[in-house]
Amino acid sequence: MLTYHCVAHTLDVVEATRWLADSEKIESHDKILLLTASSYHDAGMLVQYIDHESASVSIARQMLPGFGFSKPDIDEIARLIMVTKLPQRASNHHEQIICDADLDYLGRDEFLVNSFKLRLEWQVNNIRNTTLQEWFNIQVNFLTDHQYFTRSAMQHRNEKKIKHLEEIKQLLSTVRVKS
Repeated sequence: MLTYHCVAHTLDVVEATRWLADSEKIESHDKILLLTASSYHDAGMLVQYIDHESASVSIARQMLPGFGFSKPDIDEIARLIMVTKLPQRASNHHEQIICDADLDYLGRDEFLVNSFKLRLEWQVNNIRNTTLQEWFNIQVNFLTDHQYFTRSAMQHRNEKKIKHLEEIKQLLSTVRVKS
């Protein structure tokens, strides 16, 4: 059962990609490649959880010729999908956009809800079971280590992401006191 990596997440990433591509002044053809990569970036979750990005690339390579995508465009889409694998290592502007779009929620109001959707997904699928204290520690480490790449994400998401980090730290201290 996918409570985080679901259709809603994919649609959210596509919309974040659209917003970032527009904000970062990406032209139409490159924007189409970015939006297509966003649409397929977690499709592999339907096949396998671990290394789902590779399965996502396989699905995209199978489907995209039917939509008239050229081999070079499919190769670019595949590369963009693979760069969403954690830890993200974006090396150009397009990669930065899709990476920021994939983790856009870190700097938005729905961060905590999405965080718990991911925790539930891990538990239900036996990926990793955590206590609440362990989960908050994972979130603190993830938020601390994460950095947005694009100017737009840094400008519009970073401040709220830092606020979420402080809130999680407060929650963590509360959980530690009660333990």
